[in-house]
Amino acid sequence: MMIHAATDEASSLFGIETSERYEGFYTSVGFHPECMDKLPEDYERILEELYVRASSVHKLVAVGEIGLDYHYEGFDREKQLRVFETQLRFALKRSLPVIVHCREATEDCMKLLCAYRPEGVVHCFSGSAETAEEIVRLGMYIGFTGALAFKNSKKAKRACAAVPIQRLLLETDCPYMAPPPYRGQRCDSSMIEETAKAMAEIKGTSAQEIIEITGENACTLFGIKRNTED
Repeated sequence: MMIHAATDEASSLFGIETSERYEGFYTSVGFHPECMDKLPEDYERILEELYVRASSVHKLVAVGEIGLDYHYEGFDREKQLRVFETQLRFALKRSLPVIVHCREATEDCMKLLCAYRPEGVVHCFSGSAETAEEIVRLGMYIGFTGALAFKNSKKAKRACAAVPIQRLLLETDCPYMAPPPYRGQRCDSSMIEETAKAMAEIKGTSAQEIIEITGENACTLFGIKRNTED
């Protein structure tokens, strides 16, 4: 099982087309906050068309990545907020979970999540343990990448420790965040066991149990019937 996280129209179309070809491949549609400079004016119409096409093959499982990113200079805060809110409403109207990107925008992001209370995951989590607990109280999941295995990832480890195991997800965030001993390489799913090992150490269990539980969590969140061979 693989879930493709879209970032714009082109990557949404790639995900849809690929999901039509492969049984275990699922996808999302959405516009990432880093893509605001190239956002089409009619993005809501495009989002609706992507949704209709993806729904025809029953492989669309989320709206995302959507969210806020205030990391780079020159970001348009108001535009990001407006587009994020529009996509949250879009997801809720269609009963789809969201894949949320939040970087250096915790306060604004939490305000909207608290207002709309979507199902979904805050992926590649980099916030505090307190923020993680608040997200879980909203009924959402927390996704951790290979960064959890970095030696200096004390903040991420504290956040992971604060999240119930039933609300944790593993992810690659490909092509970034490769865990040790793969630092500097293009991250892919073959490396996810290293992230599972780091999470298992935090949770006092085995990597295999982490893989099983987070796999079930993903299936529950995204409404996927799991193949026992996945």
